[in-house]
Amino acid sequence: MSPETAKSAETKTKLLEGALRTLVDQGIAKASARTIASAAGVNQALVFYHFGSVDELLAAACRYGAEQAVARYRPRFDRVGSLSELLVVGRRIHEEERSGGHVALLGQLLAGAQTHESLAAATAAGLDSWITEIEKVLRRVLAGTPFEEFTDPAGLARAVAASFVGIELYEGVDLPGATAALDALEQLGVLVAALEELGPVAQRAVRLHLRRTNRR
Repeated sequence: MSPETAKSAETKTKLLEGALRTLVDQGIAKASARTIASAAGVNQALVFYHFGSVDELLAAACRYGAEQAVARYRPRFDRVGSLSELLVVGRRIHEEERSGGHVALLGQLLAGAQTHESLAAATAAGLDSWITEIEKVLRRVLAGTPFEEFTDPAGLARAVAASFVGIELYEGVDLPGATAALDALEQLGVLVAALEELGPVAQRAVRLHLRRTNRR
């Protein structure tokens, strides 16, 4: 990589990270070329040189932030061995993301997505990065269990992701209620784990019951 190319890549990364900091610290309403460039420590003309517009920079920052976060947590997802473990890991990640200001960031992105078309697409792509990882875990932990043939891992992954997104937004107005919702998800995981530990005869009975229910 030439020095010019390396410098260009470094400037783009600074702008992406500056955009994310601006969203967290000042909100999307104040995310301008000037404020983002100031957070990045570069000339504001470079926003347009590298990204064309503030909206395109924000969209790129959304995808960049999601990719960085998923890569950071991927080893934890890879170690998950059950649905209950996935919910515990999800709660810990949620707490870390909240303390790092990333829950506030998600709220800003979702708010901006209502009126910024490019940001809506980027936010959806960022959420899809999380959903892909969750789906991989679900396919692995549900394999061989009574639930494997009766669940849609892709749909369930979106339901899990949507639940955590909803809880993250709910925390801003009712922290005890959001905590209770997280507790309930963990209790559901414990229930599923108990069913997974049933013996072969009991598991066959569960499968039979689920098949009958599915045909109704």
